[in-house]
Amino acid sequence: MQLLPPRVRAFLRRIPPLVALYRALRQGRLTRERYVFAALAVAAIAIGIATADDTRGLAPSGALVLIVLGGGLLLRVRSLVALLCVVVAMVCYDAWRHVAAIGPGIVATLTITAVLALTLARTRQQLGVQGLRGDSMLLELRDRLRRQGEMPELPEGWGAQVVMLQAGGSSFGGDFVVSTLEGDTLEVALVDVSGKGTDAGTRALMLSGAFGGLLGSLQPDRFLPACNVYLQKQRWDEGFVTAVHVVVDLATGDYTVGSAGHPPAVQFDAGSGAWQVSPAKGVVLGVVPDLHCVPEHGRLRPGDALMLYTDGLVESPGSDLDAGIDRLLGEAERLVPQGFGKGARELVETMAATRDDDCALVLIWRK
Repeated sequence: MQLLPPRVRAFLRRIPPLVALYRALRQGRLTRERYVFAALAVAAIAIGIATADDTRGLAPSGALVLIVLGGGLLLRVRSLVALLCVVVAMVCYDAWRHVAAIGPGIVATLTITAVLALTLARTRQQLGVQGLRGDSMLLELRDRLRRQGEMPELPEGWGAQVVMLQAGGSSFGGDFVVSTLEGDTLEVALVDVSGKGTDAGTRALMLSGAFGGLLGSLQPDRFLPACNVYLQKQRWDEGFVTAVHVVVDLATGDYTVGSAGHPPAVQFDAGSGAWQVSPAKGVVLGVVPDLHCVPEHGRLRPGDALMLYTDGLVESPGSDLDAGIDRLLGEAERLVPQGFGKGARELVETMAATRDDDCALVLIWRK
C-alpha cells in the first residue's frame, strides 16, 4: 500500500476485509492458495463496488455466487471462510448503498452456495486434496480398474470378451475381473462384492489390486483359499464377496472352474448345441476360515465357449435363481449364430434392462 496516496491508504484501512486480506498476504511466502484467495477476494470486492456504483442495472451481482463456488473448489476451509467474510462484507456494503439487486433471492442463493462450498472444501481437505485433483484421482483409479479388467491378448484360435455395466450408470461398481496369461495358461477371476454402484466400489478397488497380485503368483488351486484368507484378515462386518476362478490350458483346451458362492459358470457345447451348467460350488469368501471348493474339469473344443457372469444378470427379487439362469441361457442362444464376440454386450444389456444392479459377463471361446 506504500505506492498509494495517503488519503487512499487511509480509506482502504477502514475496510476490515481488505486489511485482513493484506495481512494474510504479508504472512510467509505467497503460496498458490494465497494467490487464488487474493484473486477471488479482489474479484468479489470489484463486483461489490461495481454493483454499488451501477445505475443502469448492468452490474453482475449474481457473479458472487461463482466466486463462492470457485472458493469451494480451490480453497481450504480456513481460506474459504475468509473469502466468505469478504463476500458478506460486499453484500452488506451493497445493501447499505440500497442496491436494488441485493434482495432476499440473492442472499438465499449465496447462503445455499456457501453451505455447499464449505461442505465441498471440508471433504476435499479431509482427503488431503484440493481443487479438481480429487476428481482426477478417482478417474485414474477408475481407468486402472478398467485396464486391469481387460483380457490379455490370446493366441490364434481363441477369443475372449469382458462386458461390465455398473448400476445407475456409475463409473464404479462391485464387480471386477482380473486375468493373467503365462505361456499357454490363462487364468481369469470374476469377483462380485456385495452392494452396487459406488457403495461397493471402494472395496472392489482394494480387492482388485490384492486379487490381481495373487492371481498367477500361486498355484491355481490355492488362489481362492488365499483370497479367503485375505478377506478373513480384513474383518469386514458388512457384505460378502463371491468369486469364480477359471484356468484354461490354451494348448489343449482343458479347463478348471472353481467357485466360491458365485453363480455357476456355463459351457456351450458345439457338438450338442446346448449350454451346460457347471457343478462347481463353494462357500462365499471370508465367511469360514478354511475354504473348500469343489472344482469342475472340462475341455473346450473348437466352437465351444465358457461363460462367467455375476448375479446381477440372473437375480430378481421374488424370483428363483434357476429361473434367471434359464432366461440367461435362452438369451445366450442368440450368441451362437452371430458369433460370441458380437452378441455379448447385447446379451448383458438385455438381461440388465429390468435390474438395478452391477452386471458383468466374461466369455471365453475356442474358434
